[in-house]
Amino acid sequence: MYNKSLMLLVTVALVVSSEAKHVAAASGAQQTTSPQSPLDYQTYRTRIEPIFLTKRQDGVRCYDCHSALSTRLRLERLEPGSSAWTDEQSRRNFQAVSQLVTACAPLKSRLLLHPLASEAGGDPTHTGGKFWTSQSDPEWQMLATWVGTCPGNAPEAAAGLSSEQAAALGFEIFKTTVQPIFLKNRARHARCYGCHILAARNFRLQELSPGTTQWTEEQSQRNFQSAVQQVVPGDPSSSRLLIHPLAPEAGGDPFHSGGRQFESQNDPDWLAMAEWVRGCNAKTAAEPPSRREGPLVRIYITNSASDTVDVVDPKTNKVVQVIHGIELPHGIVFSPDGSRIYVSNEAESVLDVVDRLSGNILQKVALSGHPNNIAITKDGSRVVVGIRAQPGSVDVIDTNSLKRLKAIPVDGPVHNVYVTPDSRYAVSGSIENKVATVIDLQTEQAVWTVKFQSGVRPMAFEANADGSTRRIFVQLQGFHGFAVVDFARREQVAQIKLPDQPGGFGIAEGRTAVPSHGIGVAPDGKSLWVNSTLANAVFKYSLPDLQLVGHAELPQVHPLGRPRSGAVPEWITFTPDSDRVYVSDSAAQCVSVIDTKTLKEVAIIPVGEVPKRMNTLVLR
Repeated sequence: MYNKSLMLLVTVALVVSSEAKHVAAASGAQQTTSPQSPLDYQTYRTRIEPIFLTKRQDGVRCYDCHSALSTRLRLERLEPGSSAWTDEQSRRNFQAVSQLVTACAPLKSRLLLHPLASEAGGDPTHTGGKFWTSQSDPEWQMLATWVGTCPGNAPEAAAGLSSEQAAALGFEIFKTTVQPIFLKNRARHARCYGCHILAARNFRLQELSPGTTQWTEEQSQRNFQSAVQQVVPGDPSSSRLLIHPLAPEAGGDPFHSGGRQFESQNDPDWLAMAEWVRGCNAKTAAEPPSRREGPLVRIYITNSASDTVDVVDPKTNKVVQVIHGIELPHGIVFSPDGSRIYVSNEAESVLDVVDRLSGNILQKVALSGHPNNIAITKDGSRVVVGIRAQPGSVDVIDTNSLKRLKAIPVDGPVHNVYVTPDSRYAVSGSIENKVATVIDLQTEQAVWTVKFQSGVRPMAFEANADGSTRRIFVQLQGFHGFAVVDFARREQVAQIKLPDQPGGFGIAEGRTAVPSHGIGVAPDGKSLWVNSTLANAVFKYSLPDLQLVGHAELPQVHPLGRPRSGAVPEWITFTPDSDRVYVSDSAAQCVSVIDTKTLKEVAIIPVGEVPKRMNTLVLR
């Protein structure tokens, strides 16, 4: 397929080569006499140029054709063995790209229109294919923001944004929550206001009237229009307003002349702006079930290196709520009616009880020790919490009284704990003791164990037709695959190794001891999904025969000046119809959404710091 696609591109390119050469020559002549480009080079290099190396359909990149053929956009050839351009090469690419851009006018720029679907306003054809189906595509929005930023000009409207998108950002939230940040005296920093009232700034603030400390309504509107040009709605990690003043170590741009205003993405001011960009500040009540079309479904992601939990609507694959105040959140489960959320809090060794609608913490339940993962019984009456301390126990929390009833002794410190599909048993896993312990939830006592050759990591459960447990699929420390436990026989019956290819990841990330982390059985019971750090992919196996179906690739991380590395997948959850699988990419700070039939990634959702455990809430 790749060769056919490339041959087609070569054929078409030869037809237009004479025109392309003429345009390239004309462009070169203009370049020598044109003034300095108003486009920002650093933004181009760190956020725009990597788009040209992104694999498209059939594995073809913009680079593959535009570095070899006589096309209007001519990219420099990469040095042998290199996965990124040198600064000198990037500057030549920048000059070539600038010839295909009309500064301040994304909708007049060939760079944005040629690969855009014609029904979305793009050119009729592009020999390399149409990359963007709409102007709402985050990648297209990133380009539009870069092109639409005009130093010294206060924009009349947000470049590249529809009126609906600009409205979704919310002027009132901007005025009351975001705008005050620009006047704030931050420790060791000058105010944003001091520099951004200057005419040459990409982001331009209005100058306060003498003797005033607040902007007028009209000035705030102008500030808002300037700010939204620096924003990709719904995507803080692609928004210059948030990334430019963020420390490089935290994912920010290499340099900001105003200094590192935000040392991390956990900074309260950065989080406030991120929520505004995501459009999740407007509080809306849950729609009554009688007025909803089908069940209410939400994907919850705990950001393990932060104090936030992101909530995603799978219909839009956008973050619609952020829960704050749970430092080092780990496991997450829900009451059957969806009114409460339970989160294990590693920083305080408590179980946080959260009101789902408001996101407010209702109560903290003290635990017997440092917690890891949690599970809940089908009737919602008990939450079981794995305690990560010797000699090993599982705490039982009564959800009516919100009291800890007891600690059940198990074999070894608990990393993950689960409740079986029929809710008759809980199963805990210990890394240190290399064992899984099965607990009878009626007697609340451990009844049997299974020993393994290495530490027990995540597990997934397959049910019989009557709902009882048939098999447990167990990931193990240092093993690139999973073990199979026959529940009735109470023993390991097989080990299945994941394919060696694709490969090449895990070493730079320091994760070779955890080659496979994250496993799940789809709700329809027809497939098993297994993450691989070494492959930077998720593998699909059919059930019950455990035959390999294929794999889906996960995003790559692009460290500045170093080779690309993997996303480090951690956890898996599904939509209730089994059509989509969600994978938390802890190194890439995002969640991948995979179509379970095509094995194609259909969305990437930016979330918080080191996302790990996830769970799906379904309200019918």
